[in-house]
Amino acid sequence: HTARRQLNVPGQHGYRGRRPKDYGIRLIEKQKVRYHYNILEKQFRRYFAQAQRQRGVTGILLIQLLEMRLDNIVYRMGYSNTRAGARQFVNHGHVLVNGQRVDIASYNTKPGDKISVRDNPRSKQLALRGLDLTQAISQSEWLVVDRDNLEGTISRVPERDEVDPMVNEQLVVELYSR
Repeated sequence: HTARRQLNVPGQHGYRGRRPKDYGIRLIEKQKVRYHYNILEKQFRRYFAQAQRQRGVTGILLIQLLEMRLDNIVYRMGYSNTRAGARQFVNHGHVLVNGQRVDIASYNTKPGDKISVRDNPRSKQLALRGLDLTQAISQSEWLVVDRDNLEGTISRVPERDEVDPMVNEQLVVELYSR
């Protein structure tokens, strides 16, 4: 009697889908990471290959590489309330890295880099608007942000537990190493 009830699912014909296979589960995890950081497949594969070449746990290294992208750093500093907005903020040339203008969203930052907003009214206005929108977001310990001077420094590479994508990066590694 109870087994029959479980087969009756909502909808005119019920749901006849199957539970996802191992490959499907891994693919969904990879897509979650890609969409989280707004990255296309080819670039994502490049990050994965780079993480594989380094010494350490590939999945954690991959997440750390993605976190150190300039657009993500700008997002973490609070100059934009979305990663897409942060990417545009960088692409439009509002950001300086160590005093040099950088307009490449995928620019690879390093610990010790000083990220600041360009000294022009438009850039400052956009950054201040972003900071107003992101007031509630807690600051990361690995980023030292001076909200008054619109600048910040990357003190170190973030640890895995300080990063928020709720994904199992091990499944991504398994997907690519088939």
